Amino acid sequence: MKILVLNCGSSSIKYALYNMDDKSVMTSGGAERVGMEGAFVKVKLANGDKKKLMHDMPEHTEGVKFIFSLLTDPEIGVIKDLNEIDAVGHRMVHGGEKFNKSVILDKDVLETFEACIDLAPLHNPANLKGVNAVSELMPQLPQVGVFDTAFHQSMPKKAYMYAIPYNLYKQYGVRRYGFHGTSHRYVSQRVCEYLGVSPIGKRIITCHIGNGGSIAAVVDGKCVDTSMGLTPLEGLMMGTRSGDIDGGAITFLAKKLDLDADGVSNLLNKQSGVLGITGESSDMRDVENAAAEGNARAQLALDMYFYRIKKYIGAYAAAMGGVDIIVFTAGVGENQASMREAVCKDMEFLGIKFDKEKNKTRGEEAIISADDSKVTVCVIPTDEELMIATDTMNLLK
Repeated sequence: MKILVLNCGSSSIKYALYNMDDKSVMTSGGAERVGMEGAFVKVKLANGDKKKLMHDMPEHTEGVKFIFSLLTDPEIGVIKDLNEIDAVGHRMVHGGEKFNKSVILDKDVLETFEACIDLAPLHNPANLKGVNAVSELMPQLPQVGVFDTAFHQSMPKKAYMYAIPYNLYKQYGVRRYGFHGTSHRYVSQRVCEYLGVSPIGKRIITCHIGNGGSIAAVVDGKCVDTSMGLTPLEGLMMGTRSGDIDGGAITFLAKKLDLDADGVSNLLNKQSGVLGITGESSDMRDVENAAAEGNARAQLALDMYFYRIKKYIGAYAAAMGGVDIIVFTAGVGENQASMREAVCKDMEFLGIKFDKEKNKTRGEEAIISADDSKVTVCVIPTDEELMIATDTMNLLK
């Protein structure tokens, strides 16, 4: 069975074609600058090389159409006919309270998904464009939606409710939803497979640390709390997002800077976080280099960044009555050894005994805690696309 996975953003389309017989990636790539001048697609070839192809893509339908043509291209294609594709799995960002699992996309499901647009006005419309583009090009091809928020729908009410007037939850759905759910679900399952243990009876903290970051508490394979909220702004300090901030500080700044709602959103989502503290970069590699050269603001950004991850781990260990496994994943989590060491430092009281030598790993599955550590700390590279492809295959079967 061949499954095409699509992740449509406002101006981008990431894709991967899987052969689910052996779960191998046949080809992958991404379209960028959709709807803008200078649009192009980067394709990863079978030998690992990458090829950049310029192509005008005024909207998503043309982008999907061009990606389909590349799949069957005589030179770089991997299939002879589009009919070899059995289904398309889509990353869908916000399913609200409507979806707690992946679903086959039909008219009723898409109407329900559209009703969630208010909760993710930047992401959900882009997701719909991808679905509609496939429907236009291949109307009979089955499509499946895999929701970022679905994994977190198992949270108890005490964890997802905000302490605001209850009618605002009933009327507008204002509550914690959480994101990166497909990643948290994948790594919380995969780490148990890797360690040869059952998720039942295990208390796991999954740390998805990238330019956007979130942490989840998982008990018996189900999420019981997560750091992101109504939107992906809440929680950890991120590349350009503030993370947790006093609501009073927001109204104070809105008045001082004469900002409307869009202005406040831009300030907290695009100008804050690591970028806001350093004033120079949101890339942790740049920040580490600057700190090593004595840049005090870069060092402050690192200290703040690490501290907040450590603080959430402690909070979730308390919420679960302890922790058995901690997982680091995503771009920073998989590759930045200094972050993992800083977060795990002085955590012996929690049962973490860290191993600096084992921590010298990048992008590979590994145990980085000592052999006699009560808490097993692991690096597990995430694979959201494989999770989407697997869900799609299982639903079709």
